[in-house]
Amino acid sequence: MRRHLPNILTVTRILLTPVVLVLLATKTLWAQAGALLLFMLAAVSDYLDGRLAREMQAASRLGRFLDPLADKVLVLGVFATLALEQPETVPWWAVGLIALRDVVITALRTWGEAHGESLHTLPLAKSKTVAQLFFLVTMLALLTARQLPGPLERSATWMLDQSLIPYALLMVVVALTVTTGALYLYYHPLLARSSRGRRHP
Repeated sequence: MRRHLPNILTVTRILLTPVVLVLLATKTLWAQAGALLLFMLAAVSDYLDGRLAREMQAASRLGRFLDPLADKVLVLGVFATLALEQPETVPWWAVGLIALRDVVITALRTWGEAHGESLHTLPLAKSKTVAQLFFLVTMLALLTARQLPGPLERSATWMLDQSLIPYALLMVVVALTVTTGALYLYYHPLLARSSRGRRHP
């Protein structure tokens, strides 16, 4: 049972995603706060399942497939919901670029696995993940604060509706996301091998 714990955490993260999205779309204080709390718990579980898999030597092909899938389902789901709720701050073109990068990298990873080549995580990709989670937690915290009366509500409303700070943070996230996607394309072993073969017939 313990060896399956990392995969159980990963599946739980997938199951939590629709709950987070429904709460996020419900404009009440408790719903927004619940979405923030569950999203943070899901983000922590992402760290835990990877660490447990390494410590327990319980890494598996299923886990290597499910873990990035769970991350993408959660992160892209929240990005898409924010695009519906705050289109001025989170435009659809930005969400589309993030989604396109994830689809391409998932296809590359699947292609590599089918040919016995693993797509190793780049150090910059970890920074991209941290930036995405930081942005999403910040947005969820601002949406929660907007439901509170008084100075917090006024400050959160100003940040969301008038300040360019969240938009600037998103641009950093998009830049990191696109850059890491380009680096994966450049360093992918099968693509690199194919490129060398074309240069040296």
